[in-house]
Amino acid sequence: MNKVVISGSGLYTPPHSVSNDELVTCYNSYVDQYNQQHAAEIEAGTTAALAYSSSEFIEKASGIKSRYVMVKDGILDTNIMMPLIADQPSEALSMQAEMGIAAAKQALEQANVNPEDIDLVIVACAYTQRAYPAIAIEIQQAMGTKGFAYDMLVACSSATFAIVNAVNAIRGGTASRVLVINPELTSPQINFRDRDSHFIFGDVATAVVVERADLATSTNAFSVLSTRCVTDYSSNIRSNFGFVNRCDPANINSADKLFHQQGRKVFKELLPMIYQHLDAQFVDEQIKPEEFKRLWLHQANINMNLFVVKKLLGDNVEPTQAPIVLDEYANTASAGSVIAFHKYNQDFKTGDLGLLCSFGAGYSIGSIVLEKC
Repeated sequence: MNKVVISGSGLYTPPHSVSNDELVTCYNSYVDQYNQQHAAEIEAGTTAALAYSSSEFIEKASGIKSRYVMVKDGILDTNIMMPLIADQPSEALSMQAEMGIAAAKQALEQANVNPEDIDLVIVACAYTQRAYPAIAIEIQQAMGTKGFAYDMLVACSSATFAIVNAVNAIRGGTASRVLVINPELTSPQINFRDRDSHFIFGDVATAVVVERADLATSTNAFSVLSTRCVTDYSSNIRSNFGFVNRCDPANINSADKLFHQQGRKVFKELLPMIYQHLDAQFVDEQIKPEEFKRLWLHQANINMNLFVVKKLLGDNVEPTQAPIVLDEYANTASAGSVIAFHKYNQDFKTGDLGLLCSFGAGYSIGSIVLEKC
């Protein structure tokens, strides 16, 4: 069986940042507008008044302070409250392809690999902006990679699941070098009029090069020691947007077509799944949690991350052992753990262990044990 390494990573950060204060100012203005327009129904008790949001509430609930977006126009307009992204002609690169290529170029450079050396491209993310042709095939054509390409969606576990697919393709001999790209364009799926979720997501793109160990020349490669994925169906994190929506014109713009979740249920149900999943993997691999130099965890919510870290490593954990990037980037769906990996792996020495782990809608959990070469 071919030994496999992650030999390079890349990160593309969008050009626009939106602070909590900006979001709250816009949202609270919308609340005033809504409550005034529905004053009679609110007085009669037939409609509930909307409550204000605050930056303090957002940071306490999530740990998020800001987020990046590809397009800021429209988001902070109380009459629009969504990014105004114009359609592009078919001959132009899609926005997700542009994002993905920017991250991919960094990953290729770090891995000392040329585009023509790649024989599989996997684009994995929470949403793709079209059904077909695949964004991955578009990127393949634009970058000049070889072989084949495909898209895959597993919500916030898309990146780790795609890396596992890449590892399996290399071990099985169907590919030698794989480019995994996560162009997370999440801002169009945010309900900016929902107090409980208007602050959660941000846009970003990440990429990693996964290749046969005997081909790798990177000075910063990590051996893949163990991979594990699990899914268990739940509707507690959901987005119902899709091409079938147009067939029900009365409900095409319903709030359930955007991201929504039952956060308390997710917290209660998903956390035990994560512990059990990782415990089983560590037992099988004969690894103790304290052997890991670093945990690169999914970046959804600061409180969830702290629970996972405390369960695995106990109290008094140094921040560098499980770095947080969601304060700056917010929840970037599947890309969060890869951002953490990209930013916080340069201090590893040969033999050091790290855990790349994501979890989210599905439910889904993907975890990868890495060792510095």
